[in-house]
Amino acid sequence: MVRLAVALSPELERRLLPDAIEHGHQLVARASSWAELRAGVGEHAPDVVLVGAGEGTFDRALLSACDALGIRVIALADDDRQRAAARSTGLHEVLGSQLSWSELEPVVVGRAAPDAEPPSPSAVRTIAVWGPAGAPGRTTIAVNVAAELAAAGGRVALIDADPYGGATAAALGLLDETPGFAAACRLAGMGALDRAELERLAQPCTTSGAQFDVFTGLIGAARWPELGAERVATAIAAISAQADTVVIDTGFSLERDEELTSDQFAPRRNAATFAALQAADRVTAVGLADPLGLGRLLRGCAELAEHVDPAQIDVLVNRVRPGALGFDAYGQVRSTLHRLGGIERAWLLPQDVRGADAAILRARALRDAAPRSALATAVREYTAERLLGVRGEPGALGGGAPGTRLLDRVRRRAPHYA
Repeated sequence: MVRLAVALSPELERRLLPDAIEHGHQLVARASSWAELRAGVGEHAPDVVLVGAGEGTFDRALLSACDALGIRVIALADDDRQRAAARSTGLHEVLGSQLSWSELEPVVVGRAAPDAEPPSPSAVRTIAVWGPAGAPGRTTIAVNVAAELAAAGGRVALIDADPYGGATAAALGLLDETPGFAAACRLAGMGALDRAELERLAQPCTTSGAQFDVFTGLIGAARWPELGAERVATAIAAISAQADTVVIDTGFSLERDEELTSDQFAPRRNAATFAALQAADRVTAVGLADPLGLGRLLRGCAELAEHVDPAQIDVLVNRVRPGALGFDAYGQVRSTLHRLGGIERAWLLPQDVRGADAAILRARALRDAAPRSALATAVREYTAERLLGVRGEPGALGGGAPGTRLLDRVRRRAPHYA
């Protein structure tokens, strides 16, 4: 059951409201204009506001009031002009007014219903760390999540499956003369990847009294054909059978290479990334906290949802700082993700130059190089809450006034979301 507040034309009311009530939804407010509806949203506390996209029933002020209260807004547009006008305010859920309630029902209920329960900690055994182009910090997150999981107990394996060149070995000060994961893939292709070979190929990395295994990545990008889809899937399965938790550092590209060539049997450069995503119980999507980075993250998450269940995706925004965003950087990022991508929950990681530099200088995980740093604390909180099931203060996306400056800059960078 969804609590609905509406500001619709008489014709839309007659056509939609009887069916909405018949489906069990509660009509808590019925207004004739956006101004009347805005005045009552705080009192009636609806889950969803359903409005017409015309000037009389929808306005930026209504959207701002609903954003501040965490209320979802869906607009129904009669034509392209109304659709464009509604989207120009930052609203991303604009549907056609000709739809019947049976067609609107899945949209209204699907997004207004409580978030799906995440997998239990025991079920989260494989985590793929993905992020768009632009070095958002995939390897940093993968390395430090693996370190935190290892410190919590259990056997952890970190896989560098980036077909564009590995970085985990350099991040942890390990020898990378022989790419361990590529060697595992070759043996998997021959049916010879057993426990003894896995132990031989894994490089141990010790962190704060705990240890995890690292399967290093490609030395050079030219060796990407070694990471075929079937080989990668088989190798991940074999490693997962020997470890309690597996963390995979993936590539950035979600492009389907076969669409660009007539040779359907040639190796695919991004096959390793797709195989890793398909094997994962949870996908951690990492993006940068600036207009360009958020635009890439929003586009990338939309593509990512075509390949994995959106309920499995966690969004992490890295390097949040006022210098790139202005006043209330965290609030602006939250509002941008919510308004332009419909992302209801995200974890925001601070810009921590000192902590990150200490980890780079020592080629160690943050819990060793800078255990009390802001970034180490944020990664630890995400790992504990989302992957280990230890409830703390969530970095959840809440309400708040929209960050209009950042919204405008992201729209210029990513017009698809304008």
